[in-house]
Amino acid sequence: MPTRVYLDWNATTPLRPEARSAMLAAYELVGNPSSVHAEGREARRLVEEARTTLAMAVGALPRNVVFTSTGTEANALALSPGLRGPSGGPVERLLVSAVEHASVLAGGRFPADKIGQIRVTRSGVMDLDHLKALLSDGPPALVSVMAANNETGALQPVTDVAGIVHEAGGLLHVDAIQALGKIPFDIKTMGADLATLSAHKIGGPKGVGALVVAEGVAGLEPVLRGGGQELNRRAGTENVAGIAGFGAAVRVALQALPEDAERTATLRDHLENGIRSIAGARVFSDDVKRLPNTVLFTAPGLKAETAVIGFDLEGVAVSSGSACSSGKVQPSHVLAAMGYDPTVAQGAVRLSLGWSTEPGDINRALEAWRKLGNTLLKG
Repeated sequence: MPTRVYLDWNATTPLRPEARSAMLAAYELVGNPSSVHAEGREARRLVEEARTTLAMAVGALPRNVVFTSTGTEANALALSPGLRGPSGGPVERLLVSAVEHASVLAGGRFPADKIGQIRVTRSGVMDLDHLKALLSDGPPALVSVMAANNETGALQPVTDVAGIVHEAGGLLHVDAIQALGKIPFDIKTMGADLATLSAHKIGGPKGVGALVVAEGVAGLEPVLRGGGQELNRRAGTENVAGIAGFGAAVRVALQALPEDAERTATLRDHLENGIRSIAGARVFSDDVKRLPNTVLFTAPGLKAETAVIGFDLEGVAVSSGSACSSGKVQPSHVLAAMGYDPTVAQGAVRLSLGWSTEPGDINRALEAWRKLGNTLLKG
């Protein structure tokens, strides 16, 4: 049996060796990081080292990094009524782009009648005129937008969005889960007031996330209350091993970012050229800036669930969109928001690359696609 090819990196990534080593070392520690004795202080040291690493990676202060169980929990923590910046009143409503992750579309702790959606263009980029109109018609708002879409890879104009939001007296939350380690991301440069991160998208373990809060932002209310961990912002004993692995993965990912981004972009372009060789195949959001590793495509008559199974049988792991919803037979809400017919959205297949993807992997995927395309699209 030939070695399988993994091209579903936006769903999750392999555990980096450095993260694995950091976790194994942490598992040897017995102390609770909230304990004051030597064993507890050693566990605390690992947590704080990782906190500092994450803070430096995104231009924040360590005290403003809150560890959570997942990116979804981090989003729920961020989407909180009553948040306020250094100046201005608390936010009273939530505006989200129509292509956000399900955990953001759910609205966190905002009531349903206080949540509005911002339109996107055919390319999946936020409609800034619609954002301005929504902000002008109501009280201060928290605006939530992905830095990079998990399905199309399209990058949002976060800096422009931040300027518009702040001018209207609002705050900006950026879901940076797909961006971290793939493109440069700095909350100060981009003007984000809150940002969410996840370990397993960059080679860390599953089950660890983080919320980063800009200096001066106040009013964050915990979702979990209890022992007062994370400066009273998230109760519960910290996942020391997972957090240590998160920190190690971030260090490696940031060091390798320029080289990995250039290499994966070259492989992605080769992949897209091969995909388009099947008559009628098209790639979404290829006319705007995207992540260097992501391809979302379809072809007339293609059924995503059939194609994903076909790729799998050929030894290639791909997906039909977000791993959080790909088990459900329904069109992509991202493509629907971009204005595509449900029949088109039902045929979208995503391939995403990572640091260990090789040219041979791309060739295997294209060989599988040519075989599948000639079979599934026959007639």
